[in-house]
Amino acid sequence: MQAIADAMAGAESEDIAVACAFAALRASLGWNADSETRSEVISHFAPVALAMLRDSSGNQSAGIHAALADFEQWFSKARGASFWSLFEQQMPDTPVVDF
Repeated sequence: MQAIADAMAGAESEDIAVACAFAALRASLGWNADSETRSEVISHFAPVALAMLRDSSGNQSAGIHAALADFEQWFSKARGASFWSLFEQQMPDTPVVDF
C-alpha cells in the first residue's frame, strides 16, 4: 500500500493519481499484461485509490479503511481467496541473457 501511496504522491490530477495507483499495483503484482480478470480487479480497486488520494489531501472522512475492506470482501467472494495472497505468489526467475 505504501508503494501505491508513493506512486500517487504529487500527481497533478485525480485521474493521473488513480492511473499511477493502478500502475503501482500492477507492478507490485508483476502484472505486465492485462487480462479480463486483472482488469476487473483493477477496476474494483479504484475506490481504494480514490480514498487514499482523498485521505492524503487531508479529508479524514475519506474512509480508506472501509474502501479497502469492501475491496477485500469483493475479492474474497469473487476469487475465493484473500487479495493479499496475490503478493505471496512466487515470481518465476527470468534468465539473464548476456550479449
